[in-house]
Amino acid sequence: MKIVALAALVAALVVPSALASQSAATLNGTVGPGFTITLTQGGKKVSKLKAGKYTIKIADKSNIHDFHLKGPGVDKKTSVGSTGSSTWSVTLKKGKYTFVCDPHATFMKGSFTVS
Repeated sequence: MKIVALAALVAALVVPSALASQSAATLNGTVGPGFTITLTQGGKKVSKLKAGKYTIKIADKSNIHDFHLKGPGVDKKTSVGSTGSSTWSVTLKKGKYTFVCDPHATFMKGSFTVS
């Protein structure tokens, strides 16, 4: 009985942390429908991340914008002229990353650092 109880305790401690680390690897990028561009994780603006593999889900909500992510080893973008959803798998390395709408890069932009 003690082994079963110990196993249950270990599972209760390990499983939630494993699930949390899986959800921590997803980022959400949105551009449009107005003149906005954002990158969030769990509903919060991204400013710092740890190096590693991430899934980025992009919602491009305007055909006059794109979502362009640039940084060490990454250069991905959606198309101007179309809308829809995209999912990217990226490996973020140490450094600075920027995300912009290319046609409106002077005011539709953001950045974050990876350590």
